[in-house]
Amino acid sequence: MKIGFVGKGGSGKTTLSSLFIRHLATTGAPVVAVDADINQHLGPALGLDDAEAAALPPMGGHLPLIKEYLRGDNPRIASAETMIKTTPPGRGSRLLRVDEENPVYAACARPVRLDGGEIRLMATGPFTESDLGVACYHSKVGAVELCLNHLVDGAGEYVVVDMTAGSDSFASGMFTRFDMTFLVAEPTRKGVSVYRQYREYARDYGVALRVVGNKVQGPDDLEFLRDEVGEDLLVTVGHSDWVRAMEKGRPPHFGALEAENRAALETLLATADAAYGLRDWQRYTRQMVHFHRKNAESWGNERTGADLAAQIDPGFVLSEDAVLALPG
Repeated sequence: MKIGFVGKGGSGKTTLSSLFIRHLATTGAPVVAVDADINQHLGPALGLDDAEAAALPPMGGHLPLIKEYLRGDNPRIASAETMIKTTPPGRGSRLLRVDEENPVYAACARPVRLDGGEIRLMATGPFTESDLGVACYHSKVGAVELCLNHLVDGAGEYVVVDMTAGSDSFASGMFTRFDMTFLVAEPTRKGVSVYRQYREYARDYGVALRVVGNKVQGPDDLEFLRDEVGEDLLVTVGHSDWVRAMEKGRPPHFGALEAENRAALETLLATADAAYGLRDWQRYTRQMVHFHRKNAESWGNERTGADLAAQIDPGFVLSEDAVLALPG
C-alpha cells in the first residue's frame, strides 16, 4: 500500500505520519518511510537525533544511481540521462519491491528501530544554498516520484510518504501515486484551505482522499471540520502527552500512546487496507503515462534533447505480476 500524508505547513502531518509509521512497525509489517518534505522533519519525529537525521543519504544526491538501476534493460530508454521524474517503467525496467534488498535501498535507505519493529527510512535531502538558482525542490522530490513509478507493492506492505506542504505536490503527478491520501487539517479556515485544493484534484484523478482532523479540542472544532469537509472527515486527533514528550526528544514506550489516539491510528490503517481492494493498475499506469507526456512536452524533451514520449511502452501495465528485468 502506498500512503501519502499531506497538509499545510504546521498542520501536524509529519507528526501524524510518524505516529502511523510507528503503529505499522508494531504490526511487524514491511515498511518504507519517505521524507519528501522540504523541512525534513520525519527522521527526528521517528526518534533520530540531529546527527543521525543529518546523516541520512539524500535520494536527490543518488539520482544517477537510481535512474541507472531502474532503467535496467529497457530498450526504450537510451540512457539514464534521458530519464526524468515521470519516466514510466516498461518491459526490461527494474522494479522495486518493498521487502527486498536492492542497490537503491542500499544507497538511500537506512534502518530505524522503533518500538516493536524496524522500518526503512529514506529522505529526499534538504534544499541547500548550493541549490539556489540552479535547482528547484521538485527536482529533489523527483527521485521519490521515479521510485514510486517503479514500485510494486502488495497487501500487507506499506510505503508511507510525508509529502511537501500545501499544494506543491501538484507540480507533478506524484499526488496520484497513492492508494490512500490522508490530508491532515486543523479546525481553522487556513487549515481546510489545502483540503479544498486537494478535493478538486482528487475528484479529477480518482484520488482516494480522507481528512484527519488534528488539534481538535472540543465539540466546536469537530463541528467546524464536519461543516467544512463533510463525509471526507475520517477521524480526529486531540492533545497528546505522548506527542509532547516525543517533541522534547523523550518519548515513552509507544504502548503508552493514549487509547483514543491509538484507536485513530487503527482507523487509518483499516481505511488504507480497504483501499487495496479498489486498486486499479490499469488506471495507475494510464495516469503515469499521462503526466509523463505532459512533462515531456512542457520541458523534458527540450532539456534532454530526446523524444521522451518514445519511452512509453504501450504494452506494459505495472502490476504485482509485472516481470522484472534480469539482473546484470
